[in-house]
Amino acid sequence: MKKDGMNYAPKGGVNRVVEEGEFVIAAMALDHGHIYGMCNGLVEAGATLKYVYDPDPAKVRKFIESFPEAQAADSVEQILKDDEIKLVAAAAIPSERGPLGVRVMESGKDYFTDKTPFTTLEQLEAAKETVEKTGKKYMVYYSERLHVESAVYVGNLIKEGAIGRVLQVSNLAPHLLNAPSRPEWFFQKEKYGGILCDIGSHQIEQFLYYSANTDAEVVRSQVANYTAKEYPELEDFGDCMIVGANGATHYFRVDWLTPAGLGVWGDGRTFILGSEGYIEVRKYIDIARDDEGDQVYLSNNEGTYHYSVKGKVGFPFFGEFILDCINRTENAMTQDHAFKTAELCLIAQKQAVRLE
Repeated sequence: MKKDGMNYAPKGGVNRVVEEGEFVIAAMALDHGHIYGMCNGLVEAGATLKYVYDPDPAKVRKFIESFPEAQAADSVEQILKDDEIKLVAAAAIPSERGPLGVRVMESGKDYFTDKTPFTTLEQLEAAKETVEKTGKKYMVYYSERLHVESAVYVGNLIKEGAIGRVLQVSNLAPHLLNAPSRPEWFFQKEKYGGILCDIGSHQIEQFLYYSANTDAEVVRSQVANYTAKEYPELEDFGDCMIVGANGATHYFRVDWLTPAGLGVWGDGRTFILGSEGYIEVRKYIDIARDDEGDQVYLSNNEGTYHYSVKGKVGFPFFGEFILDCINRTENAMTQDHAFKTAELCLIAQKQAVRLE
């Protein structure tokens, strides 16, 4: 579904880190199509998908077509009361993700939510308190890094010192609106949280990760509705500048302005400037040249390189996350990182200047 970002669900190779039945999960709140990608990744890493629940039977039937091993649960309570379930994966309406996560963690289970994980700072604080109280995980599917092979590959290049110290990260993240396919909540600001809160969370997560920052400050942010006036609460454009605690800087642009003729839902790109070189990532398409995407370009003091990495890297986050849940470690992503990303995107959204 390269034209449909809302239902974009990458599939990788099976790379089990646990045996069948060793790590049992459930899916619920099927409001966003990212639940398919989330569950693909977990199942490929060995998770056993026992239950699925949503109040809409049609969504449940569709889900079971992709995951026939899942049983339709009668209620949220049936899943939360089942001691065999260790993790609940959910892609609720954004404004409902935080409260659902609190409920899941209080039931004694880890929680894996689609981004954005919150729509208010109050929800973030409630989740922090519940993590502290229960010891459970509130993990987030920041898919533009975790489920994109070129983004994973670049992280490895940076760790190996290919471009030295990261000084600046720029993200361009256009998306295809395709308004007729969107649910009603998508156009309601209180429910989706705003463009910087939603799509922007991906970009901030990448900056913190690639630049090795644990904290940052939002310098300026802006939003606009340039082209979709029939949806007055929608923001179809946003951008933001951030400075990390270690001095690295970040600029990102997000929008719903992908032209229909592109062929994919967005020409997502990442540019990373280092002290000894630079990298460009063309995630989903190399426009007018290669429709596959996952193209990485590197220039440093040794030379200039091109890596086409689709199907060659995989998605290690999911196996690492399963083992983190079992061993109570933080190798896939730290809780502080997931929460700091959420905090910064909420601040960026709250401070945003409205353009016309």
